[in-house]
Amino acid sequence: MSSRRTQRSLEAIAVLDRVSYVYPRSREPALSNISLQIGKGEFLGLIGPTGAGKTTFCLLLNGIVPQFYGGRFFGRVTVAGLDTLEHPISRLAHHVGLVFEDPETQITAVSVENEVAFALENLRVPREEMVVRISWALEAVGLRGTEKRHPHTLSGGQKQRLAIAAALALQPELLVLDEPTAQLDPEGSQAIFAIVRELNHALGLTVVMASHAAEELAEYADRLALLRGGELVQIGVPDEVYGDVERLRQNGVRAPQVAETFCLARSKGVPVLRIPVRIEDGLALLRNLPPRRPPAGGRAGEAHGVREIRLSEGGQLEGGTSPAVRISHAPGSAAEGVPAISVRDLHHVYPDGTHALKGISLDIHGGEYVLVVGQNGAGKSTLVKHFLALLRPSQGQVLVGDTDTRELVVSDLAHRIGYVAQNPDHQIFSATVEQEVGFALRNLGAGEGTVRAAVDESLAAMGLTSVRGQHPLALPRGDRARVVIAAILAMGPETIIFDEPTTGQDYLGARAILGISRTLHQQGKTIVVITHALHLMPGYAERVIVMREGAVILDAPIRQAYNDLDLLASTHLLPPQVVLLAQALGGKHPEWPLLTPEEVAARIAEGGGRRCGSESNARRSAGRCRNGSAER
Repeated sequence: MSSRRTQRSLEAIAVLDRVSYVYPRSREPALSNISLQIGKGEFLGLIGPTGAGKTTFCLLLNGIVPQFYGGRFFGRVTVAGLDTLEHPISRLAHHVGLVFEDPETQITAVSVENEVAFALENLRVPREEMVVRISWALEAVGLRGTEKRHPHTLSGGQKQRLAIAAALALQPELLVLDEPTAQLDPEGSQAIFAIVRELNHALGLTVVMASHAAEELAEYADRLALLRGGELVQIGVPDEVYGDVERLRQNGVRAPQVAETFCLARSKGVPVLRIPVRIEDGLALLRNLPPRRPPAGGRAGEAHGVREIRLSEGGQLEGGTSPAVRISHAPGSAAEGVPAISVRDLHHVYPDGTHALKGISLDIHGGEYVLVVGQNGAGKSTLVKHFLALLRPSQGQVLVGDTDTRELVVSDLAHRIGYVAQNPDHQIFSATVEQEVGFALRNLGAGEGTVRAAVDESLAAMGLTSVRGQHPLALPRGDRARVVIAAILAMGPETIIFDEPTTGQDYLGARAILGISRTLHQQGKTIVVITHALHLMPGYAERVIVMREGAVILDAPIRQAYNDLDLLASTHLLPPQVVLLAQALGGKHPEWPLLTPEEVAARIAEGGGRRCGSESNARRSAGRCRNGSAER
């Protein structure tokens, strides 16, 4: 159900009047001539590509910009009636709570309750009141009962909840969140959105959130502000902003998949008067579309072997089977000869007793593109560490080619398997791009001529030749990721593992990294990608391995895997919106099941709408993971 209110408060909690800002030692403004008002109780979403000015906008609201950073500031910002230049950050903190993308950067205490108490102590809140506020804040974010735990024992989603609790304990009138779900799995992301929505509605807390999560912002935000290059390009309700798909494309922003799908369908002649931006609106529109010509193989409106997307009142799929292990490899995917990686009855038990992997068996063949998915803690990273010989099996066997990893050390695998970490900065050591790309080869004793040739080739392949003399950490995040990939390519591995390559990337950056992975795959490399961004992977991955609680529960071609809704739901993974639209459409198709907006739009143009389940059932099915994760 959409959370938007029919009316927003006319009273402003924050006012930006012709604001421009230039960081120290920078020539270009981070923000340029921005004027807008944020109403009390409003949920304002900030969208835009990397470098648009979203983080700077967030930091303006509590005075960190410009009080902490310095630089040149023009215009005026008032929050709760206070000018952010005339009042110290400590005073503004009573009115504005700030939550960053990475909760690790905010957590400093040795227990959950001490972390929430930290800012209260700095502001000299009386102890009796502190105790009440800590209890209230932890209850509000669903962390009651964790008071004595060390923050580093919490999951990623729980750490982000803790950061929100610490901000809430100050009892701000305005909560500002900068990409709070970027590093979370779907369950953690949905939980954070559910918590923020509840705070916004139940407490009347004003929320400003910068995020690339288009589907969620379309659902929860009252208004959206589109930024690019520091300028305010557009501000309006989600239907206006996300409904203008072409404008979003021009500004490097992804629209919700349902909007993109119906925009494409309209270009094919389908009579769509208003582009829907939420999945329930898209499903309702499908039901009401007039039929066009019947699709090949059946009558318009018939569903051939595809059940409707329905949930019972208890949140269980109706007519589905219980989730179980399902193995169905893509036809022809298993190449002849020895697999690139072979896993047999693999178990791993960590020293603290955690049984992280439980009897995993699988083969990855040369030239495959494999996607590994599952919620945080499912065992994905533990599995990959065995491929790299960073961990040894507690039981079972891992073979790279025909060699047991127990007989190898990490350096033995450097020429065979490359690994691109989630944060490229963790893999950068050198002072120039050129030195970084040649670092591993030199470290393994390669001759200087060999190193130079490999570096030149890798830099050219990644489009980095022009920046070879620059410090890699001075480059944009997307370019830093390409530096890491170039360093790996210089080693000449046949298999490359990408660990959450799209985290922290905007839509264009994510597509750029995945485009590189596809090019490498087309060149014959074996590609393994770990990600939560299921909507990005059609067109890249061929096979999907789904993990849950240390076990593989599904190993299948991507079209089959994405349409196994009950099994995905059991792992708190939500399929892309286009999959829900395709299942609602039904009908035979040469490439059924459909996975992309282009495919679904073409199917809509072929066969028009069909009689779907009720709108309430559609909403529940589209939001089943959200509803489940909201229970605390």
